[in-house]
Amino acid sequence: MKTIGIALVIVVVAAKSTSDATDLPFPPDPNSRLSTINTVAREILEAGGDATAIPVDVRDYESIQRLVDKTIKIYGRLDVLIYNSGAIWWASVEETPMKRFQLMQRVNPEGLYGATQASLPYFKMNGWKGRIIVVSPPIYSRFFRGKTAYAMGKVAMSVLTKGLAMDFEREGRSEMAITSIWPAVAIESAATGQFTEKDPANARDLRKPTIYSDAILAMLRAPAAIVNGLIELDEDFLRKYAGVTDFSKYSVVPGYNPRRIMPVEFPDLRVIEQHDEGMRADNRALKRSKI
Repeated sequence: MKTIGIALVIVVVAAKSTSDATDLPFPPDPNSRLSTINTVAREILEAGGDATAIPVDVRDYESIQRLVDKTIKIYGRLDVLIYNSGAIWWASVEETPMKRFQLMQRVNPEGLYGATQASLPYFKMNGWKGRIIVVSPPIYSRFFRGKTAYAMGKVAMSVLTKGLAMDFEREGRSEMAITSIWPAVAIESAATGQFTEKDPANARDLRKPTIYSDAILAMLRAPAAIVNGLIELDEDFLRKYAGVTDFSKYSVVPGYNPRRIMPVEFPDLRVIEQHDEGMRADNRALKRSKI
């Protein structure tokens, strides 16, 4: 979570794993087990920023609520929520045990829903001025192949992006926006490290994580009307909206152009009757009318 002020960026770093960051060799490899919310907060502080590390288990809504409430208690406001927590297991349905499926759903769509629910009252206190950034993919059929259980949760996160964006638009909250981001090229991380460990040459197909942070910052700077409900790739957003044409600086191995893993074009999910809501039901309103 980030609170963005005029001159100072304040970052609340939240995750499950913690550590004592005072005596570690510093900074640790960001993809190692030595890297925790505490080491990241220390890096931000030593770079001249302001940061607080708050542990959270996104499978537990009460833990999420404590995180958001503590953020408000310390800093007094919440301007940006970035949800990048994720559990991953790529396998066929047959090879994905129920416990693994449930873990992914709790961390991915349920955790996002909880973080959003806990944050919305504070966005309301801000006069509905704020941003939510979600790490979730464009919705297209190839994404399901070989990882159906994982895709079910990640696509659900993208559905939340689309649906909440419609809520913001319907309620006239023109300064609120929710946006999803996904990598066009595989990113150097602990998840992709298993492939470079097997064969260091695989690093040629990776980009540095700075492309992700640059794209997120560009999304936060863009007008809400442009990014609300947008599900976009990091590279494509930087090209379309930030004017970036040379992506070579993001290559992990200099001189190599990493292979794009995502399609060039995605299906348009809108229908001709996009704005026809028919007789829209509101269960809360129906419940109140029966009281």
